[in-house]
Amino acid sequence: MSKPIAAIVGRPNVGKSTLFNALAGSNISIIKDTPGVTRDRIYADVEWSGYHFTIIDTGGIEPESDDVILRQMREQAQIAIDTAHVIIFMVDLRGGVQDADGKVADMLRRSGKPVVLCVNAVDNYVKQAPYVYEFYELGIGDPVPISAANRQGIGDLLDQVTAYFGEEDFEEEESDIPRVAIVGKPNVGKSSLINKLTGEGRLIVSDVAGTTRDAVDTPVRYRGREYIFIDTAGLRRKSKVKEELERYTVIRTVAAVDRADVVVILIDAVEGISEQDAKIAGIAHERGKGIVIAVNKWDAVKDKDTNSTREYEAEVRRILSYLSYAEIIFISAETGQRLNRLFATIDMVLENQSRRIPTGILNEIMTEAVAMQAPPTDKGRRLRLFYITQVAVKPPTFVIFVNDKELMHFSYVRYIENQIRASFAFKGTALKIIIRERSEKENKK
Repeated sequence: MSKPIAAIVGRPNVGKSTLFNALAGSNISIIKDTPGVTRDRIYADVEWSGYHFTIIDTGGIEPESDDVILRQMREQAQIAIDTAHVIIFMVDLRGGVQDADGKVADMLRRSGKPVVLCVNAVDNYVKQAPYVYEFYELGIGDPVPISAANRQGIGDLLDQVTAYFGEEDFEEEESDIPRVAIVGKPNVGKSSLINKLTGEGRLIVSDVAGTTRDAVDTPVRYRGREYIFIDTAGLRRKSKVKEELERYTVIRTVAAVDRADVVVILIDAVEGISEQDAKIAGIAHERGKGIVIAVNKWDAVKDKDTNSTREYEAEVRRILSYLSYAEIIFISAETGQRLNRLFATIDMVLENQSRRIPTGILNEIMTEAVAMQAPPTDKGRRLRLFYITQVAVKPPTFVIFVNDKELMHFSYVRYIENQIRASFAFKGTALKIIIRERSEKENKK
């Protein structure tokens, strides 16, 4: 099931980032009384009343500004509006209804998306209610008063947002057909790859970065098996002058990654791995997706020798050290070189994503691991590992019951994970390990 997306939009300096940080539970967005200070596209996963969704923090919309940065921010905010399932339209009580608010409201009405009007800076509703009523004139619905800074009224706001989340709207059709997202920066060859796989020129291929604007689903059949490949909008490269403009180009990619079983991260062999590649790889890793790193345009690399692939792979693994489990292949979308290897690798990753290990075998592995390396101690108290079991797949998820969670250091969790991988590899997929505390008495029952 894909996660619904809610985007916070509004003119600059109304408190969007403050609200986002309150919802995300940490100060992720930069907050400053200067319009346009939110420089990066920021998103976070939120849970409310049993609903899990992604919240997007956008830069301020200046409907008629000629400033290149603000104009670009307006265009990129439109991407967020197009992608989101629900819009949180934020206005500021202190400034009252402004002409820019009306123009943003017109933009949102044209989108046809559900909109929740949110009036910020309402610190005392009893005294300030008459001023809240003024925002009815925007014609966008009932205003929900909040104070993002004081975290007041946010529950009421989320109730309004999640009221639009119907299960039927976000569940993918039940299907055994695996979904594969092709992601990477602009002009790396995503559309060329899918066109080669289908044998048709279905997607526009151009040297202009950002040609692919939407995520496009393309069915592909290979050796009797069906796949759905998802092509995504490319990530724009940052520059010193246009750093502000890299804001929301990952939004559709995030949504595509959520829908995918396997993510193929396409890297330009000539240009090498970039900051954008690392960013999207991190998103796929955090979401526990199967991952294949495909180095494209390998045929264009000059002066190769027998060590070239080994050296290139070592450099990729150095930069993406947290993806040590990912498979790396070298391909050419233009010539079709090694595309059969791509399918074989995807199939292997899919199998590993769905692999289940019997509880008895897991506990044998854990017992041997503890015997080889004793669990850590602190102030005379030793960590004891009672039991391990697998509770889910995609990604393979394991629960370990221990006597004291505080003693289960990250390094020892990684050690146990490595022991599991040593027995079953799990190539191409992250493993999720959950630590649960259990008393000695409970363990003996």
